[in-house]
Amino acid sequence: MSANADTHSHDDHGHHHKETFVTKYIFSQDHKMIAKQYLITGILMGVVGVLMSILMRMQIAWPEQPNALFEALLGKWAPDGVMDADIYLALVTIHGTIMVFFVLTAGLSGTFSNLLIPLQIGARDMASGFLNMVSYWLFFTSSVIMISSFFVEFGPAAAGWTIYPPLSALPMAQGGSGMGMTLWLVSMAIFIASSLLGSLNYVVTVLNLRTKGMSMTRLPLTIWAFFVTAIIGVVSFPVLLAAVLLLIMDRSFGTSFFLSDIFIQGEVLHYQGGSPVLFEHLFWFLGHPEVYIVLLPALGISSEVIATNSRKPIFGYRAMVMSILAIAFLSTIVWGHHMFVSGMNPFLGSVFTFTTLLIAIPSAVKAFNYITTLWKGNLQMNPAMLFSIGLVSTFITGGLTGIILGDSALDINVHDTYFVVAHFHLVMGISALYGFFAGVYHWFPKMFGRMMNKNLGYLHFWVTAICAYGVFFPMHFIGMAGLPRRYYTNTNFPLFDDLANTNVIITMFAIVGAIFQFVFLYNFFASIFFGKKAEQNPWRSNTLEWTTPVEHIHGNWPGELPHVHRWSYDYSKPGHEEDFVPQNVPLYDGEEELQH
Repeated sequence: MSANADTHSHDDHGHHHKETFVTKYIFSQDHKMIAKQYLITGILMGVVGVLMSILMRMQIAWPEQPNALFEALLGKWAPDGVMDADIYLALVTIHGTIMVFFVLTAGLSGTFSNLLIPLQIGARDMASGFLNMVSYWLFFTSSVIMISSFFVEFGPAAAGWTIYPPLSALPMAQGGSGMGMTLWLVSMAIFIASSLLGSLNYVVTVLNLRTKGMSMTRLPLTIWAFFVTAIIGVVSFPVLLAAVLLLIMDRSFGTSFFLSDIFIQGEVLHYQGGSPVLFEHLFWFLGHPEVYIVLLPALGISSEVIATNSRKPIFGYRAMVMSILAIAFLSTIVWGHHMFVSGMNPFLGSVFTFTTLLIAIPSAVKAFNYITTLWKGNLQMNPAMLFSIGLVSTFITGGLTGIILGDSALDINVHDTYFVVAHFHLVMGISALYGFFAGVYHWFPKMFGRMMNKNLGYLHFWVTAICAYGVFFPMHFIGMAGLPRRYYTNTNFPLFDDLANTNVIITMFAIVGAIFQFVFLYNFFASIFFGKKAEQNPWRSNTLEWTTPVEHIHGNWPGELPHVHRWSYDYSKPGHEEDFVPQNVPLYDGEEELQH
């Protein structure tokens, strides 16, 4: 099959038709260009998401105090510079939605799956370049619709990023339940279509277009991570689409899938027989696998970066692959731990507790294998390596608190407090962002043919790492003290007065951390045009993408596709002059392929 694909693809790309600006940069079907489109769109959405989080933190730190920034950015929702309570909930909702779906799902997976899958498996392009292009433009359209919800009369959706009914199901419930909520639902339906098209393309490409010699056990761990992530997406995203469509029917067509016995101002509404808990089940059936749709690509990227920059084979390759598969399976059967306070049967709660704690085992396998790979390695401490090591740190520290939240008896006490915010931001948000940054620093030369500034990268890492822990470490303590999340002010509760100073400290760390992301933005955009020209294999890496020319060509390799003779982690192998051996280098006489 791969030989046929080689011949067919080579015929397709043997001649280069003249490309216009529109076909090259806008409606491109080249996976490398589509990866750049995902990356830059994801970065811009990230800027919006981080700005929202800073506005929220400033409101919590200095509640009810006039703020010129609020008045400038929020207009009518911040009269005299004092933030309105409804817009605070809207900021929480859209910040969560943008960061989880548009930045960490599409920005991370869309960028690196598109860039690396064809390059690392030795393919000319994705299985379907057209579907790939459609996938990006659906993502872009959904991004525009989500942002545009800020410009409708009563503001964007304000039911939390989990959009639980009845707030999301009744247009009259609050301002943000009107047109803003409708735009949220339309945006997410289009986003899910984009994600499914992308995921199907990734799965088919990995299964059918691997070059000669590229068996599944020779695949880099990045490809395993992207492959399994795509499968999780295909399984779980349609469930959220079903929930979104049923919610649209409840809102617009008088059904009551999620509504029952609703009273508004003493008036009984006509809804009966539905259940908001049904929506929770449907939402979290995607919502928990979503954590790993976000995390697995970041873990795959860090596997590649850590092995390359430790100059050692990755420790326990097969165990790493098995842990990816185990995480994928377990992540789809643990969603109920988000619902321990929904009146769940205690026996069912104990089942979800058991499966949740079980997922700690494959997660620990990955963490220990990273640490063992680093142990006694010849470490190259470039920015990509620092962010990968940072990911291992936050994955462990954030994961440990997951053991507390996964136990129903303990979770009930800290549910809906800042303890939960601290946990999932560390284990999912910061870890995935570190993987994203590691990937950008590592593959920037492949994408743009230039190098990013290393010193600015070091500055970016250290300030980001210190500020991330400065923000989320204290949150565990204010959460254990009982401070609820999503309240726009706590001044009505004297019980929490002692926590006000801690909130100010958290906000100061958040502001400094956000400002220093502009160092990354400057480094990124300036390096595209003015960075030092990259050599073909700047990191002395083994994987196939570094065998392609620095100059991008449609079809990746001029002439014949490379043949693979070894796995992707032959670093510091005895008998070789160099401390790396690319996968397309044949085994010499008497050389044994490493047992992995």
